[in-house]
Amino acid sequence: MRQLITHFTDDDLYKFTMCCAVIDNFPRTRVKYRFIDRSDTSYPPGFARLVEEQVAMLENVVITDEEIAFMQRRCSYIPSWFYIFLKGFRYDRRLVSVSQDAEGHLSIGFEGNWSEVILLEVKVLAIVSELYYIVTGQAGGLDYDDYAVRSAAKARRLIEAGCSFSDFGTRRRASFEAQDTVVRSMKECAAACPGPGRFVGTSNVYLAMKYDLTPVGTMAHEFVCAIAGMYGPLMANHIAMNLWAHTYRGALGTFLYDTYGWRIFSLNFSEDFANMFKGLRVDSGDNREQLDLIVDKYRSLGIDPRTRQVVFSNGLNVDSAIELQAYAADKCIPSYGIGTHFTNDFDGVRPMNIVIKLTDVKITESWPFYCSTCKLSEDRGKYTGDADTVARFLATLHLDSTGAPRQE
Repeated sequence: MRQLITHFTDDDLYKFTMCCAVIDNFPRTRVKYRFIDRSDTSYPPGFARLVEEQVAMLENVVITDEEIAFMQRRCSYIPSWFYIFLKGFRYDRRLVSVSQDAEGHLSIGFEGNWSEVILLEVKVLAIVSELYYIVTGQAGGLDYDDYAVRSAAKARRLIEAGCSFSDFGTRRRASFEAQDTVVRSMKECAAACPGPGRFVGTSNVYLAMKYDLTPVGTMAHEFVCAIAGMYGPLMANHIAMNLWAHTYRGALGTFLYDTYGWRIFSLNFSEDFANMFKGLRVDSGDNREQLDLIVDKYRSLGIDPRTRQVVFSNGLNVDSAIELQAYAADKCIPSYGIGTHFTNDFDGVRPMNIVIKLTDVKITESWPFYCSTCKLSEDRGKYTGDADTVARFLATLHLDSTGAPRQE
């Protein structure tokens, strides 16, 4: 099997920005991650071995001077010391364990120093997704010429509707070529299709470099999840916002707020944070309801919500983004991060519904035990974590089993 990931920056920007913040604030913290297939897919025999081989191949992938120069040019908020770390970074297959049961279900576990394990998540998800289509024979039927035309048509509709949008599709792409086709086609369309909207860029740093675009991204739920595991969920957002501001000094000011739902975040989101951060990202719940909560919160703090960016990334497609634009345009500065719908939308191909989540954390390697953590979000009942941890976090946050506020 050919090597699927051959470029160090063939990864989402948020993994690098979070890695930098982790080293800056939690250099000795250790974590565990777990692969989750929400579709309970039965993978072909021998699939686990192929994943292991691809992970081992990552050990020969190192960052190049060209990639560093591009990131220094386009990501000036990242401190220079981080590139010294990246130049010496090597992937380590020993941090990953892969197995497969008799029914074909795939198990992947990760354990190690947070600053090392964090750079494996997106790459392993992309490997599993592309590898699945190769092994099942679906990859041979992917029509990339047609995909280029369809991708340009998606971009045109979004631009004409006034949407500012980005590609967020690395993790569950049908293939590297699929994402490459999307980014190239959308850039070409944006150049030829003047309109009120715009193609902002891509989360994939390598493709941003290849097509001279802006790499887009800030953070993911795992940053808040790990902090909650160490210090508890009540103040996890507060701690995360302080530490993010400490590392980036006002840059990368879009905060992903929904790790434990709007209610506790809103209690943490004081006026100083609302002025410090440029906006918020909506990644779960009903987009309109979440936007209304955000607007009301800003207004309660004396801030005009129309001056704040709100990034929507909750399972969007072109139709839902355009519909949301009509609702959000006069309430905030809306933008849209669209993933699977961009990079895995081939006729007859079912996109993978796979994630990798941080499940356990300990503050330093000297601690004799891990603390479990979970993600609750605004999709009530759709939680990630073991049942005991979810129940403990819900109780701590004064929520019932459905995620609704408990009657006090």
